[in-house]
Amino acid sequence: MATANPVVEELPFYLQGNFAPVSHEVTSFDLEVEGAIPPHLRGLYLRNGPNPKKDDGHWFLGDGMIHGVRLEDGKAKWYRNRWVRTRALLEGKPFVDENGNVDLTIAKANTSVVGHAGRIFALVESSFPTELTPELETIGTCDFDGRLKSAMTAHPKRCPLTGELHFFGYSFFYPFLTYNRLDRQGKLVQSEVIEVKGPTMIHDFAITENNIIFMDLPIVFNLEKAMSGGMPYEWNDDYGARLGVMPRGGGNADARWFEIEPCYVFHPFNAFERDGKIIIDVARYPELWRGGSDKFAAAYAHRWSIDPAAGRVGEERLDDRAVEFPRVDDRRNGLRHRYGYAVANHVGVSEKAQELVKYDLEKGTAETHVFPHGQAPGEGVFAPGGDTSSEDEGFVIAYVYDETRNSSDLVILDAHEFSRPPLATVHLPQRVPFGFHGNWIADA
Repeated sequence: MATANPVVEELPFYLQGNFAPVSHEVTSFDLEVEGAIPPHLRGLYLRNGPNPKKDDGHWFLGDGMIHGVRLEDGKAKWYRNRWVRTRALLEGKPFVDENGNVDLTIAKANTSVVGHAGRIFALVESSFPTELTPELETIGTCDFDGRLKSAMTAHPKRCPLTGELHFFGYSFFYPFLTYNRLDRQGKLVQSEVIEVKGPTMIHDFAITENNIIFMDLPIVFNLEKAMSGGMPYEWNDDYGARLGVMPRGGGNADARWFEIEPCYVFHPFNAFERDGKIIIDVARYPELWRGGSDKFAAAYAHRWSIDPAAGRVGEERLDDRAVEFPRVDDRRNGLRHRYGYAVANHVGVSEKAQELVKYDLEKGTAETHVFPHGQAPGEGVFAPGGDTSSEDEGFVIAYVYDETRNSSDLVILDAHEFSRPPLATVHLPQRVPFGFHGNWIADA
């Protein structure tokens, strides 16, 4: 009598290969280094990403884990990885209960990690930030002395001229969008409700020297999907797409909106003002999540030119290769930038990614750093060569997965000689799963 073959359920991509979570928290000192770490790199390289205790239904929904390396005096002093011990992780509670009530103190805290005013925050766009120690232990939820009433984006922007930190929160309940500003000392000094047409997923934004730019794009909240679990957002042909420009220090009444072709953007490189126009460089998807959020299309480097006087937006594709995780030297946030960095591959990060790209956006050229076969880089983060160094004078830091060893390294590239072999490769005691965003937090 024949027996039926057992049905093998294929795991989703985010539980396979180097997307899969690691099971242990590790602390390792005096890491092995090939090459030479620049001695003036003194601080923390931290990166966040999902490391789920269980399958939460989507890559974006896993519990957050920070992976960090301490660099000091030309040495890699330690590596640590720690789950962000949020209420979601410790208590197993969702941030929306069965009655539809939102609790912003419950967070996955899995998307980015930033420093401001001597504090470190793990961020996810649904909730309040979670504060960490420099050793990556969790302090707890932060609402800035009770002043914060909205969620906090995972992509705040620090102004290099004022030291202020600009951010926003979005929600699938009204108010759908709220802008916030911290001063240099970390005090919340401004909150403004910004009127938009509906509950969209607003992952990121941009600043210039004089303006805040919001992206109101057609990935829209779907209540039916929310009730069934997983990502509750999808492409909506009827919503339209537009960019909002609000003067810094202004409010909703001061915002102007400019229609653009429907598209989606998770991440801009940066924005700046030139000759009366606002220039925004982004990684742009022609569309995303039509019919479901389990597939990622390809994004391409793209430039928007907002002409407030004419009331229109020009659009230009900058490159034919697919990229994600665009970055610039953060000292150029809101100011004119020449260089940008990105991961070159289909969905932003995978075992198939082998290149980081450096763009010269003034010349319209690009240079690649190609990693050996089987090595896949994550987001490349720029670290300045010094307090007064030029935009191109510094380093690009990234975690790189090595498939042959099933482990990871911290790689430091010379930004000025981008295609050359790494200045330093720090061997880590375990693999770092593919994740989202990190930052270089230099010692004060």
